[in-house]
Amino acid sequence: MNLLTNQDILIIGGGVIGLSIARKLHQKGLRKITIVERGNLGQESSFAAAGILAAQAETDKIDDFFHFCIESNLLYPPFAEELIDETGIDIELDKNGTLFLALTEDDEAEIRRRFQWQKKAGLRIEYLSAAEVRKVEPFISPDVRAALFFPDDRQVENRRLLAALQKYAVINKINVVEDAEVKSLLVENKKVIGAETSDVKFFAEKTVLATGAWTSHIKIGENALPPLRVVKPIRGQMLSFKTAKRLFSKVIYSPRGYIVPRQDGRILAGATVEDVGFDKSVTAGGIDFVRENALEIAPSLMNLEVSEKWSGLRPYAPDGLPILGEFPQMENLFIATAHYRNGILLAPLTAEILACKIAENKDSKYLEIFSPRRFQK
Repeated sequence: MNLLTNQDILIIGGGVIGLSIARKLHQKGLRKITIVERGNLGQESSFAAAGILAAQAETDKIDDFFHFCIESNLLYPPFAEELIDETGIDIELDKNGTLFLALTEDDEAEIRRRFQWQKKAGLRIEYLSAAEVRKVEPFISPDVRAALFFPDDRQVENRRLLAALQKYAVINKINVVEDAEVKSLLVENKKVIGAETSDVKFFAEKTVLATGAWTSHIKIGENALPPLRVVKPIRGQMLSFKTAKRLFSKVIYSPRGYIVPRQDGRILAGATVEDVGFDKSVTAGGIDFVRENALEIAPSLMNLEVSEKWSGLRPYAPDGLPILGEFPQMENLFIATAHYRNGILLAPLTAEILACKIAENKDSKYLEIFSPRRFQK
């Protein structure tokens, strides 16, 4: 059994959440940081995502989670600029906004309701007629009846974001261990002192679980504690089309799907929501479903070949909310998981509040709101 000792921080999980926390902790002066990843860094749900930063388009009410999304979205412009300066990688933050289309009578009633409550709440939102929508996006469906425009909802190239965060780790000598699946935590007197794989023990002052859909696999001894057991994977299948030039300027939703135009001409389409355990298969039925919803938004995609198909497993808690903060009844253990469909969006603020708590013992209201204690029985 090999040993890795004297680490300040052990982060289990190398997706966008774990990498972002490592970067922020490093910026706060911690130098002995190790990230342990069960596979390759950034190759699970973070890589499979669409990179949509849709704080308003995907919300139905104003609550604490909505404010959490809004605040994290606001961090993206400086986050993107800092990563360019730190790594030279442009994460392609696109500020063209997001459209939400009404294609049926029921859709139109839904977007009117959403427009009214968001406008009343003082949020930036515009109601566009069919003619106004077609002027903005001429290749969308002729069946469009109206749309909402969210100028503050954006997108980012999530795979470039992951590349930037990985490069930050390399430049700043953050230790990374890949292909190492942590099965259990090491505990002494109700204090977590590290974790172990099949052949390595890692010792650290503090441990962070950023384990995504695999959170339930982490055990203390032979048992998974309740806040870990509740997290389960939800499969999302996606596809992309390839075009010679960019056909759309904005992320475009309908109530049934979305398309995301990239700078390189790709058009991403998503996504299924499937409770199938840890099965990452890409299925004909799932891809047909995604393609059909994309064609409803833009029939002009009909003659384009599907250039890529993939799936990812999103980490989901029973109430649909993240699990963040100190672990109950266990010292030196922190958790940041269950971001579900919003891992990319919520990475900057998650990293900020976790790093402030770990490095400076500064609390955030969100650590109380999304505490793992709500699942402690």
